[in-house]
Amino acid sequence: MRPRGVLLILTLLAAGASAFADQPLTCDPAQLVPRSYRLTTRSVAMVVDEDRTNWWVNGNLGRVQADLADLNLGVSQAAAHALELDPRNLMAHSLLARQSLIDLEADLADDAWRRVFAAGGAVAWTGTLYDVDARNYFLLAFDHRGIRIYRFEQVAREVKRGFGGILKFPTPDDDRFWAAAAGCVDPAVVPDAEAAWATVREIKAGNHVLWFKLTQPITVTSDRNRKKKTLSEIKVALHGALPSWEVYKPVGDRYPAIRGRGPAGFQDLVRRTLVRLVDPEQRIALPPVKPGVGW
Repeated sequence: MRPRGVLLILTLLAAGASAFADQPLTCDPAQLVPRSYRLTTRSVAMVVDEDRTNWWVNGNLGRVQADLADLNLGVSQAAAHALELDPRNLMAHSLLARQSLIDLEADLADDAWRRVFAAGGAVAWTGTLYDVDARNYFLLAFDHRGIRIYRFEQVAREVKRGFGGILKFPTPDDDRFWAAAAGCVDPAVVPDAEAAWATVREIKAGNHVLWFKLTQPITVTSDRNRKKKTLSEIKVALHGALPSWEVYKPVGDRYPAIRGRGPAGFQDLVRRTLVRLVDPEQRIALPPVKPGVGW
């Protein structure tokens, strides 16, 4: 699965001779090769929106895991091809920065994140803020200044919900949302909440979530139920990382069972990549990872 995506990325990042090498990175569709722009918006949207296993009703955990791996590969390949067409595409660099962490490619991640931050860009992620609304999604943008949190209704043209009130991702023609999901949020949109890196005192990594512990609280609103929560820590599950499954024998039970293990290594890599970029004084504490059950 991984070799083609990684080889493409390595080739693109190592390329020194490019017609656009000395030009700044941009999100502006008027300045980008049109097909490159479409690859990082509409093509990525088609990959994400493709019909796959309904994990709410399908008991085949291996199939669900394979579907997520296929989605991640498709996004990486679309972004890599976009850079082949136009190395100035900031959205492509941002997508590859995100996907390199999901792929646990630490060296690639460092280079890609530094390139995005140096260009004044952001790396965006959809995520679940469990202390705000466990049945809702938010868009989080990480840049050299801090973390910005947006409600979907702020960045999507239309918000639709499916089973259990869970958000549906916007359709491929919603360029505004897919550009935002690639790190290029319309600067006219004011975030629902912001946390500067100077206010982050600790980042804890769990199995399924990261905790960004703050010195100054923030207030976040759910666009599903309009409830507001004031948070002294941001507990977020960033979407896309692959879980694992293991068979175990429950105490007192006759038959074995299956339980999931969250991608704790991914959580740790995300926080370590961030602090290398935004905390040269090593002010932000990183407690040891203790994989086990639970969050």
